[in-house]
Amino acid sequence: MSTGEGVRLTLARGDITRQKADVLVNAANSSLLGGGGVDGAIHRAGGPEILAACRALRASHYGKGLPTGRAVATTAGRLDATWVVHTVGPVWSATDDRSDLLASCYRESLSVAAELGARTVAFPAVSAGIYGWPVRDAARIAVRTVRAEATAPVEEVRFVLFDDQAYEAFAAEAG
Repeated sequence: MSTGEGVRLTLARGDITRQKADVLVNAANSSLLGGGGVDGAIHRAGGPEILAACRALRASHYGKGLPTGRAVATTAGRLDATWVVHTVGPVWSATDDRSDLLASCYRESLSVAAELGARTVAFPAVSAGIYGWPVRDAARIAVRTVRAEATAPVEEVRFVLFDDQAYEAFAAEAG
């Protein structure tokens, strides 16, 4: 699967913490200090270096936490990556359209990855877990945003999906 500017779009089923990539994207909570789901898994697998880097960010630029839709990089610690890009996805709402915030997570993460010189970027399904975003809609927003925004030096964007339902939704959207 290809996207604009020659960027390859690939899918993998499994645990994002076991992926090898220049950047692993963390579906973080705004505190940047770990939590459940992907966030907790990244912090556990990456070790104390990630938490220390996140604490430093909180002590300097992000005293009130990372705003929804934004992204920031830290070391990857013990993960098989160079960096972790943390992004805060929106909580899904049946009454308030937050699609732009979800798209911003992918856009901002790709921008940070490009600034770092990353060639490979692995994303989870941001907001499609504990934040309740319907997986088919999350897939639509993710794939369309990545296709529109991914540019050099990024060569591959990989969606790492934890279960069959998410994998099938992203595969259908990526076509």
